[in-house]
Amino acid sequence: MTPGARTQAAIELLDEIVAAAASGGAAADTLIARYFATRRYAGSKDRRAVRELVYAAIRQAGPAPASGRAAMVALADRDPAVAETFDGAGHGPTPISADEPRAEGGIAPAWLVEALTASGLDERQQAAQVDRAPLDVRVNSLATTREAVLEQWPEAQPTATAPLGLRLASGTAVEQSDLYRAGLVEVQDEGSQLVGAALAAKPGEWLVDLCAGAGGKTLQIAAAMANQGTLLACDIDRARLQRLPPRAERAGVTVIESRLLNPGHEVEMLADWAGKADGVLIDAPCSGTGTWRRNPEARWRLTPERLTRLRAMQDHVLEIGSGLVKPGGRLIYIVCSLLDAEGTDQVAAFLSRHSDWTAEPVQPAIGTAHGLGHRLDPATHGTDGFFVACLRAPC
Repeated sequence: MTPGARTQAAIELLDEIVAAAASGGAAADTLIARYFATRRYAGSKDRRAVRELVYAAIRQAGPAPASGRAAMVALADRDPAVAETFDGAGHGPTPISADEPRAEGGIAPAWLVEALTASGLDERQQAAQVDRAPLDVRVNSLATTREAVLEQWPEAQPTATAPLGLRLASGTAVEQSDLYRAGLVEVQDEGSQLVGAALAAKPGEWLVDLCAGAGGKTLQIAAAMANQGTLLACDIDRARLQRLPPRAERAGVTVIESRLLNPGHEVEMLADWAGKADGVLIDAPCSGTGTWRRNPEARWRLTPERLTRLRAMQDHVLEIGSGLVKPGGRLIYIVCSLLDAEGTDQVAAFLSRHSDWTAEPVQPAIGTAHGLGHRLDPATHGTDGFFVACLRAPC
């Protein structure tokens, strides 16, 4: 592909991504994969170059652009090399006119910037939310040690805080490595490792991962349990939960029971666990504002109305989870969001409904104390953004 053809491909992909963000369609990564699946003529260098153009254009646009071309024209205004590809030659885009629409720059739509500012994030912290994310893995302590993995993977570097974390160069094909295939490592951001460790899982306990998804934190908890005890992994998403058993088998985890829940019937489907769990982890559905580095187009998907729906879901899972905790047990509430509306405000609302519960400092202490919990953000901690709180049930 010529440089102009690559730019035109990026424009076409951006059109699809903008439309999908507005309609709730597929994520950018999925759309890019589909695009090139039908264009076998594009080599690996072409695919990489187009992908980089697409994400550069997404990151520099705050609100959703009017079109893919508007996003690329805005990028061309900042990058002379991109501007040169708008020459109309071959399959390249037509020349740029001075008065044609440009995507608006910024961190996010104005209402979201206001919400982030109100949540205590300064300009530096907000800007870091759309930087490129690092690639982290967690060493599986059931099978090996971090030191042993470092001997086999000398290009890896220990993460700053997570005791089992390693950081690799972006683009490292982790899932093609012998270490991954042998179950010695799992891809997991350092921040995710830190908040997952807040459950302080111990061997022999009865624990619940209520919103397990594909099981990243579930596997982490099972390793902390040393494969001793019982760990119930639940979700309402069949496709995501079905990814957990093969991952557990590869990691050598044997203590996990998976349970698919029907929305609206969770309490009755978990009746056998009512009041029995030593600890419950709730990695609640949220806006994902803390993961914009990985999914920058998510800024265009969030609306005030969707945020309201997400907060209702968070209330719902907090009520379900609290009913599973035994007297004196603990509930860990996590969101990969930096909005107080989904973090400390949700914990405050829960405590107002359950005055006999208490909020405790997260142990081991992580990130920065914030409201009724702790917060991690990309600028300050070099991780994805998270809020985590520890809630204690009455004895």
